[in-house]
Amino acid sequence: MTNASEWITRNVSRLRPGAGTDADAKAAGAKPAVDGAKPAKAPKATTGPRPLAERLEATLRRHGEALAPRALRRALADLQAVIDPRVSEVEAGRRAHAVVQWYAGRELDERRDIWLLMSERFAPDVKKVSSARDRHQAAEGTADEGQAEVHLRRALVSPRARLLQRFAIDPDGMRFLVDLRAQLLPHLKSDRRLLPLDAELEHLFSTWFDVAFLDLRRISWDSPASLIEKLIQYEAVHDIKSWADVKNRLDSDRRCYGFFHPRLPNTPLIFVEVALVDRISDGIVPLLDEAAEPVKADRATTAIFYSISNTQDGLRGVSFGDSLIKRVVETLQEELPRLKVFATLSPIPGFRGWLARQADTLLPRLDEKRQADLGRVIGSLPPTAERLLAAAEEGAALDARSPVRQFLMNAAAEYLGRATADGKPVDPVARFHLGNGARVERLNWAGDPSPKGVKQSYGLMVNYLYDLRRLDKHRTLLAQGKVAVSGDVDDLFLKG
Repeated sequence: MTNASEWITRNVSRLRPGAGTDADAKAAGAKPAVDGAKPAKAPKATTGPRPLAERLEATLRRHGEALAPRALRRALADLQAVIDPRVSEVEAGRRAHAVVQWYAGRELDERRDIWLLMSERFAPDVKKVSSARDRHQAAEGTADEGQAEVHLRRALVSPRARLLQRFAIDPDGMRFLVDLRAQLLPHLKSDRRLLPLDAELEHLFSTWFDVAFLDLRRISWDSPASLIEKLIQYEAVHDIKSWADVKNRLDSDRRCYGFFHPRLPNTPLIFVEVALVDRISDGIVPLLDEAAEPVKADRATTAIFYSISNTQDGLRGVSFGDSLIKRVVETLQEELPRLKVFATLSPIPGFRGWLARQADTLLPRLDEKRQADLGRVIGSLPPTAERLLAAAEEGAALDARSPVRQFLMNAAAEYLGRATADGKPVDPVARFHLGNGARVERLNWAGDPSPKGVKQSYGLMVNYLYDLRRLDKHRTLLAQGKVAVSGDVDDLFLKG
């Protein structure tokens, strides 16, 4: 007898959308071809896609559905077999591996059907959850409350969690699940039926990828070439242009560290690039200059974190970046006791877009003299947002006394130090570092003159300072809706 996977593989040609028979077309509402005539077009559906439960009960596939009902039922049976309580963990892992192999050969729309099966057909038992919740509420404040809580927790554990856990038994199972979620995420807005599967994966990943189970490793020029290639592939802040470029980032007065998981041993989940220097850096160009004279590592006083890259989209929502920085700081202090200052040189990715939306409200906050000076330069009295944004395109050509440059610095301070949503900074990089307890230390004009830097923030960059003695204080301020900034940044805030 053949199993479901073998049967589907042999018959995949007729399981694809649009490959159905005349019977399929008839089921979709179209007339079959007669005497060579072209078949009539099927009427447009007015009720939307069929629910998964209806598809599983159907006989024929409708136009636009990936897996035919019979194939869908067989796939469901294979998934159910993975969590069969009568089989051992070893056998469950073998069955899960077979599903993974079959899944690897599926098209995206067919995979989406598998996601729907996992999401909808492996949910907690609603009646058991309702009963356990009522029992817990009734036991509140009594001696039975603890036992009722245990009962409720058990009822909330879904077969879906068991299914995903058994996929993780296979050596390649963790990679399969991470990649599955990465492909799933873009579809959540358009199909909310997938939300339970995404939430289950995120919850499991938050446990499986807890920093207690991650290894911090230094990545150097002596690391395997395959690992260095991954740095080139995943670098998300400052593109690596050549092998000489990556060597410069790993050699001598440079360090690179990453978090690794035992089940994904050759892939850094997140990595940070560090420059060892003698002062807080104000621009990225000198740090990436391959011809620059290196600083002797044992004489450096400052560590600059100039690039932090997450590598796995499937781990979105799983936070380990703050722990990475803490662990790297501890490692550097042990190796290089002269290091006293830990800071970043960071992009400001949302600034340009924010200013385009907010310039009209910021300009009236200038005093009359500054409005007049700015208006004369941009050719508009009073100054308008349209003329200001056009003048800002000159970027690095603006000297320190330029009213346009001065206003951009004011606006950047407002953006990083005062622009919040739900009590959190609107800029994603600021949200990360300030959430770790850093403070906004300094704004750097023309810090990143690359096309990407100009596109994001007119070339502006920012230093976030990690003052190890005040991290908790800064977090407390942020919880109160206040951003910790230096005196220099405070002076740049608009007074109006």
